[in-house]
Amino acid sequence: MDLFNIFTLSGAGMAAQRNRMNVVSGNLANAETTRTPEGGPYRRRSVIFRAQPTTSEFSTLLASSAPLARPGTRPAWFTLEPVNRSDGLLSVQVEAVKESQREPKQVYDPHHPDANSEGYVSYPDINPMEEMADLLSAVRSYEANLATFNATKSLVRRLLELGRNA
Repeated sequence: MDLFNIFTLSGAGMAAQRNRMNVVSGNLANAETTRTPEGGPYRRRSVIFRAQPTTSEFSTLLASSAPLARPGTRPAWFTLEPVNRSDGLLSVQVEAVKESQREPKQVYDPHHPDANSEGYVSYPDINPMEEMADLLSAVRSYEANLATFNATKSLVRRLLELGRNA
């Protein structure tokens, strides 16, 4: 497996979890929002992830710019591996951010400016405990991807030091 695939995979994981944290933060910030530009209360949003085959963009760039990558410039013994192979690895990508179809909570508050004729106000059906659990899960996933990225970076650094000392 190409070491740079690890960077690609963990980077994609961090980007996906960062998007998830942004969406959860928006849900928490709008937990009391009763009025939106679309009309009605804010609707909870959730991130939908999709698995996709991965390719190492760095390896592709490196192989295409290397002097030995050009036909006629490489010796007979040199073979260039295909750079668009996925090794069966799946990366993650944010496919969509979907709005919840949950009905808003109806709270009796006749003095609120958004109260209906019966005195009820529509609030988003957002459970702060559920959002915090989702946020903690996203943070832990981000940290796991970051640890993988840093461990791989350390390994590459050690390999370069071995090559320099040899």
